[in-house]
Amino acid sequence: MPIPAIWSPRLLSILRLVSGLIFFSHGVSKWFGLPPFPMPITPMLHIAGGIELVTGALLILGAYTRPAAFLASGLSAAAYFIAHAPQGPFPIANGGEAAVLYCFVFLYLAAAGGGAWSVDALRKQG
Repeated sequence: MPIPAIWSPRLLSILRLVSGLIFFSHGVSKWFGLPPFPMPITPMLHIAGGIELVTGALLILGAYTRPAAFLASGLSAAAYFIAHAPQGPFPIANGGEAAVLYCFVFLYLAAAGGGAWSVDALRKQG
């Protein structure tokens, strides 16, 4: 039995919240070492971690969802091409599955917005 269409805006909010939480955790790992990041933090990783913290927090709240998700999508694409693609052409073999998935989930959120349960939705009502 399919999920009724009335749930679409709510499920969009859940997708935004969960992906934002996980993305935020990448930034926490890079900036605060919780859990410890598995490699030395370079200046580029430090910047990426800052972007993950800020965009992840905005996505968790559903505030400025479209620009935050667009920036997070671009960061994920760059992460794939910088860190994973040189290891081989296939994401399953080069460890880049998460980066590709983040890229396209965030690209979708940039187009679709924050959903029913978001600061963006509250601002439109008020």
